[in-house]
Amino acid sequence: MDKLKQIEAFVGAVDTGSLARAALVAQVTPVMIGRRIDALERRLGARLLHRSTRRLSLTEQGAVYLEYCRKLLDDLDHADNLIYEGRHTPAGHLLVSAPAGFGRRHVALHAPAFVAGNPNVRVSFDLNDQVVDLLRQGFDMAVRIGGAIDPTFVAIKLASNRRVVCATADYFHRSGVPRTLDDLARHNCLAFNLQGGQQGGWHFRVGDKPVTIRISGNLECNDSELLHRWTSQGLGVSWRSTWEIQGPLARGELVTVLDEFALPAYDIMAVYPQQRHVPAKVRFFIEHLKRIYSAPDYWTSAS
Repeated sequence: MDKLKQIEAFVGAVDTGSLARAALVAQVTPVMIGRRIDALERRLGARLLHRSTRRLSLTEQGAVYLEYCRKLLDDLDHADNLIYEGRHTPAGHLLVSAPAGFGRRHVALHAPAFVAGNPNVRVSFDLNDQVVDLLRQGFDMAVRIGGAIDPTFVAIKLASNRRVVCATADYFHRSGVPRTLDDLARHNCLAFNLQGGQQGGWHFRVGDKPVTIRISGNLECNDSELLHRWTSQGLGVSWRSTWEIQGPLARGELVTVLDEFALPAYDIMAVYPQQRHVPAKVRFFIEHLKRIYSAPDYWTSAS
């Protein structure tokens, strides 16, 4: 017989003063309450209650055991409440992984408003372009842009993204507008260096086939903001994510080319380990980001 049910029957009988009233509270029969107390006494090898048809009274050992049982049940209730509140009220330490550039401009930037509305949450960010192991490194969630997602994780779409070739109108006026992918060989292509991941070239689609174009230029870096600055200064063409340049595109500061060869759009996602009950701190932060990203002018005003 379940130990917890035995203890609850014992405490209930003492608190209500009879097996019948304890049974009414527990929604079982008085016989079942009696059996549970009998099983508890047999397991302990000690008499806890003197029982008669008229009254119940604690033995000396029963009085000592009762205090421990009440504390145990109180602690269990407290633990249950903590878990319940953790599922329904954001609380605790939220550890988030995100790509460096995107995380700095579009994730961590929105954390102050989140903690202001959820004062029981503390948020820590690891902004790194490496894909981290969420479980092994103890992260609650990650924000990722494209890529394959492990089937043991849940992925929630936050926004869409595309990769486009862009430059200033002045650059294209001086250097010509590329009409084909082969034309990129005649342009100064600004790219991430080896650590940035574009050493293999820029990726496109011709019909249904993926194509990689090797590029070259006189400037490269592993910092997205510096690359954006060079592009905006008219120093060359770059292959950028739309989340980075929607504002400059809308304002006419940058112009895209070769759009017909762009890869299909891919998602910006919130990713977290599969679990039966997702902590409220994770759910609420994801909803916070989705609400911000869905604003009609967010991406044009934030870049």
